[in-house]
Amino acid sequence: MAKTPASAYSAQQQQELLKYMLMAREFDNAMLRLYRQGKAFGGVYSQLGNEAVSVGSAYALDRFKDVLFPMHRNIGGHFVFGQSLDQLMLNHLARKGSQMRGTDGTGHYADPSLRIYGNVSHLGAMIPVAAGFSLADKLRGITTVSLTYIGDGGAQVGEVHEALNFAAVHKLPLILIIENNQYAYSTPNSLEFACENLSDRAIGYGMHGVTIDGTDVELVYATCVEAVERARRGEGPTLIETRTMRMRGHAEHDDFSYVPKELLAEWSEKDPVETYITLLDKRGVMSREEATVLRKQILADMIAAIDRALEQPWPDAEEGMKSVFMSEQVEG
Repeated sequence: MAKTPASAYSAQQQQELLKYMLMAREFDNAMLRLYRQGKAFGGVYSQLGNEAVSVGSAYALDRFKDVLFPMHRNIGGHFVFGQSLDQLMLNHLARKGSQMRGTDGTGHYADPSLRIYGNVSHLGAMIPVAAGFSLADKLRGITTVSLTYIGDGGAQVGEVHEALNFAAVHKLPLILIIENNQYAYSTPNSLEFACENLSDRAIGYGMHGVTIDGTDVELVYATCVEAVERARRGEGPTLIETRTMRMRGHAEHDDFSYVPKELLAEWSEKDPVETYITLLDKRGVMSREEATVLRKQILADMIAAIDRALEQPWPDAEEGMKSVFMSEQVEG
């Protein structure tokens, strides 16, 4: 698709896109530091290099009508949908008041009040859930666009294909973004699939599909706006492949030494945050100096949220037994 001209976006929209990407970037940087300090609870899954995907896609939704099913690398979408720094830090530091009651801190929390639902550990299983949400509302006569994500590796599992086929047959208002990060853990694309583009599969499902540059936040936004409009017209789901690079390991325990250094260097030149700062400076929408001030304020807010979370006590021990089910063994 052709990129929407910059004149189509207001200065406020452009500034908000940058703000949310900066929030996602600084959140990841903060979590990396907390992980090294032994304060983060569970794994830390960075979205460095993917900020444009999570922000641009979520920004295309109506957060009061639609629903977001983010994965563990989509913190930017949480911010777009209004999630607070305080709540996210309570979750990731497993303190009292966390949405998982301190039993998990790696993204498996939901906030129905903000229309955020996520994520299932068996990542491919999230797509049937998102499709089911849209189906349930469709049966009520309501058009609710569900947006969810999967990685290039996760896109190979059975639940993804089953859900996309089902969504296409029933023309559900579902958008699936395949975040092609080049590697599924340590497995490169060349050992994952044989098709040229993952979006090529869309024609087999009977749905619209497109592959785009996932480092361009405005392109991601414009592509998702088209998908939302298509869904609202009753034309069914859309499969969007975004090409990016995972600039850290699968999680912070992984040193990603299997990734060629020259490949990382190539993608670092396409950094979605830095390239957008340069673009807005060139357009006169926000100077680089103004962007630096914004970044410093976001970082200060991040540090304050961390401090507030660390001041909170650990959850009560009884919380760990809630929603745990055991079958009693009966001796014969």
